[in-house]
Amino acid sequence: MAAAVRDYQKELPSQEKVQASTSANQEVDLDQLMDDPELEKLHADRIAALKKEAEKREAFKRQGDGEYREVAEGDFLGEVTGSEKVICHFYHKDFYRCKVMDKHLRSLAPSHVDARFIKLDVENAPFFVAKLAIKTLPCVFFSGYCGR
Repeated sequence: MAAAVRDYQKELPSQEKVQASTSANQEVDLDQLMDDPELEKLHADRIAALKKEAEKREAFKRQGDGEYREVAEGDFLGEVTGSEKVICHFYHKDFYRCKVMDKHLRSLAPSHVDARFIKLDVENAPFFVAKLAIKTLPCVFFSGYCGR
């Protein structure tokens, strides 16, 4: 048993030397990475992609996407065809469940700036109610979503 302890104690200094040289190599590797032109190129590409994404979000906001608003029957087709993704809520102002759906869509709209959230009062839009065969309220139509 004593011989095993002595052997273990002899091995400890050599292991500490190996660990010290490994940490020194890691420090050198980190310094080399900081000056790596490939890493700088990746960083610049990522910054450019983030800027492009921010500009895209701003363009959607300027078009009215990402906000929840009511439209008139005459403006309905222009709103639906003016954006790639549209969520339309057909509602009646006196129905409680329509108010609940309205609350949820209002909270979802700001987090989805790539979609246009609109609502249409069924009393003021008899043509589209008949054309789309809306029988139950609340009724929500999605346009442009093909699964994720």
